[in-house]
Amino acid sequence: MPRTLIFDLGGVLIDWNPRFLYRQLLSSEREVEDFLTRVCPHAWNEEMDAGKPFAEGVAERVALFPEYAALIRAYHERWQEMVGEPIAGTVALLREAKAAGVPCYALSNWSAETFPPVRARFSFLDLFDGIVLSGQEGVRKPDPRLYRVLLERYRLDPATCLFVDDVATNVEAGRALGMEGVVFTTAEALRDELAGWGFPGRVSPGTGRR
Repeated sequence: MPRTLIFDLGGVLIDWNPRFLYRQLLSSEREVEDFLTRVCPHAWNEEMDAGKPFAEGVAERVALFPEYAALIRAYHERWQEMVGEPIAGTVALLREAKAAGVPCYALSNWSAETFPPVRARFSFLDLFDGIVLSGQEGVRKPDPRLYRVLLERYRLDPATCLFVDDVATNVEAGRALGMEGVVFTTAEALRDELAGWGFPGRVSPGTGRR
């Protein structure tokens, strides 16, 4: 039965969305969606998550879309404005799990360049027993190599881990390595899922799913 929790960060504990910024910079939702689909798509952001320097990524997009140069540069220069509030219900679950003595780790696709101010802003990140970021390791989920970094660095047995992520393919990658997994939708649904496994308190043995 799992006894260790592994959390994704963006979309699970932290409300990150580039629309928070571009709704300030563009005049309509249509323009926002066009920009984030065509000019600075999610696949491009994933390159920085995997370790590409932001300066390099921005220069490449500016060369392709010079008419959007200022907006593209804002993706890096004003990146912190894409970070919303903590997802309070999930943070509460993390705190409860730690208070109950449950080991908790973070495994996140996140640029190494943009994480330090987030780490400084959200004190609950200090609750983790360890954090592994794709941008620091040069490989991103769902590549199994990133999961193995976490497992090997912290000497975790995947059979004892339950992984929570808002992307189904990332959860499936964890399951392929022997973890249990939960696709995050809401904090309320996650609370029910964790209760089914006996988390966070696990007050009596044998209460979790098999």
